[in-house]
Amino acid sequence: MVKHEDLSLLNKIEYPSDLRKLGVDQLPELCRQLRENIVNELSVNPGHLASSLGAVELTVAIHYVYDTPNDRIVWDVGHQAYGHKILTGRRKRFCTNRKLHGIMPFPSPNESEYDTFVCGHASNSISAALGMAVAEKKNNGKRHVVAVIGDGAMSGGLAFEGLNNVSSTPNDMLIILNDNNMSIDRSVGGLKQYLIGLNTNETYNDMRFKLSKWLHSKGYLEDDRKKGLIRLGNALKSAFSHQQNIFEGLNIRYFGPFDGHNVKELVRILRQLKNMSGPKMLHIHTVKGKGYEPAEKAATIWHAPGKFDVDTGERIKEDNNGKPAKYQDVFGHTLLELARTNPRIVGVTPAMPTGCSMNIMAGEMPDRVFDVGIAEGHAVTFSGGMAKEGLQPFCNIYSAFAQRAYDNVIHDVAILKLPVVLCLDRAGIVGQDGPTHHGAFDIASLRPVPNMTIASPMDEHELRRMMYTAQLPGKGPFVIRYPRGCGVLADWHCPLEEITVGTGRRLKDGNNVAVMSLGPIGNTVAEAISETEREYTGFTAAHYDMRFVKPLDNNLLEEAAKKFPAIIVVEDGVRNGGFGSAILEWMADHGHQTRIVRMGLPDSFIEHGTVEELWKIAGIDKESIKTELKKLT
Repeated sequence: MVKHEDLSLLNKIEYPSDLRKLGVDQLPELCRQLRENIVNELSVNPGHLASSLGAVELTVAIHYVYDTPNDRIVWDVGHQAYGHKILTGRRKRFCTNRKLHGIMPFPSPNESEYDTFVCGHASNSISAALGMAVAEKKNNGKRHVVAVIGDGAMSGGLAFEGLNNVSSTPNDMLIILNDNNMSIDRSVGGLKQYLIGLNTNETYNDMRFKLSKWLHSKGYLEDDRKKGLIRLGNALKSAFSHQQNIFEGLNIRYFGPFDGHNVKELVRILRQLKNMSGPKMLHIHTVKGKGYEPAEKAATIWHAPGKFDVDTGERIKEDNNGKPAKYQDVFGHTLLELARTNPRIVGVTPAMPTGCSMNIMAGEMPDRVFDVGIAEGHAVTFSGGMAKEGLQPFCNIYSAFAQRAYDNVIHDVAILKLPVVLCLDRAGIVGQDGPTHHGAFDIASLRPVPNMTIASPMDEHELRRMMYTAQLPGKGPFVIRYPRGCGVLADWHCPLEEITVGTGRRLKDGNNVAVMSLGPIGNTVAEAISETEREYTGFTAAHYDMRFVKPLDNNLLEEAAKKFPAIIVVEDGVRNGGFGSAILEWMADHGHQTRIVRMGLPDSFIEHGTVEELWKIAGIDKESIKTELKKLT
């Protein structure tokens, strides 16, 4: 457990320039204090714990050796960057992390000059850092550029695209591979096994580095000769070690693996690599959750554990007795229920089996669930391939991450009208993870794609019925979007029945105005209508749960257009091109002059905070809906 000792050394550091005044021998104690500070802060203000604990020594070493912010450090994902935030002028405000108007959940140049790039999604650090390194060369600058990427993020296709370009583009960047054998759940795939087995002798690396410096000083190591010597060295190393090195095969100098928790050794190595020309890869092994025993033992649970007792390691859970289940859990249990009766069903998830609750099916049917790693595009195309040969894939991807698979959805699923059920978890505003994670764009981006069915359930019963409907023969590509968090029904079990595609529900009759909603926000609409009707005698509003944004329910739209002079459309997604736009297009195409009031996310990125706070900012909370209703009384 973390001991509650003084933070006297950490208290002296506000910026990395203060850190660099310390002696190397003081760094292990600083790491201990930094780790303690992270644990204590996150115990009361939840965030991403285990990843940041695993990167403490690396963070200290990087800022100690490199002249940040002048030198560019590009973090990948940002789960590991809390130590970085604390050491770069944000310690006093760290208690506001992920809170409304507080510190952003992931590094962003909008917040600090020490944050060089946006890093809410995985695998972009190498490409971004290479762009910076090339720009630096073009500008004849002397900045150092470092990309820090985890083994989970390294499985993403963009990382390999970046590596391929690094090998063929003149640059001096350093790539640090922080290998903890984890992403959120445990890392999977061939690269994981490769990294586990990769071993390079430190003495060999040291001798090779010294020899290259001597050859360069004598003028023997001009570029063409250097490339030839690197290839010869790589061949000799492979012969002696009986293993190939994928990074050196790309002409990227490889060093490691080293102990990522030996801060003094990391400082020594980084100093050696700092001024070495050409692209370099430093491979370190770390432990996710390092220094806090509960997190080390259960890194997946402690990735983002919520509040906890530091001394006992007991997570403080809310009393969920009588509360509705989470949508993701209803999905997970329903998927297993469907798979028991439909042998064609398989599950696919990109590194989120626990987060999307596909682990429920995996526990009973491990051979029918595929965790493909952080590879959303591959997840969709892989699903398309299985669907082409007769299987029924349920591919579950967080809405914001599905943006990375847009072409795959079009090219590898929609064109052939393949029966892939794309379940978009975390659709709409997600809360404290902020703009990189809000599922704001799925409706607007997928609506124009031919052959797609796009649906959103208002409650858990509707989710189950949509899942059942989607796996029936002949349905083609079927998108089901649902939000993060709990539903609204204490008992979510219900018979599995087919919903006719493209049909909505009139939940309530009214005389003055119609409100059309899509998905769970319809529950907020129902509350707003009820309260407004109580406040204004004689005022009544009809409520339609449209269920499908593609295809739309023509009968309900025709009914509402003829009866009401105005229709309010409410969605938890962007207004531009979204559900409201679909209603406007339908009205125009069918010659109706009905006034349409669109309520949805504005044409701007929404910050982080609670869902309730952000709905209010976006103008789709209950009070905002009531305000629009009152305008039409």
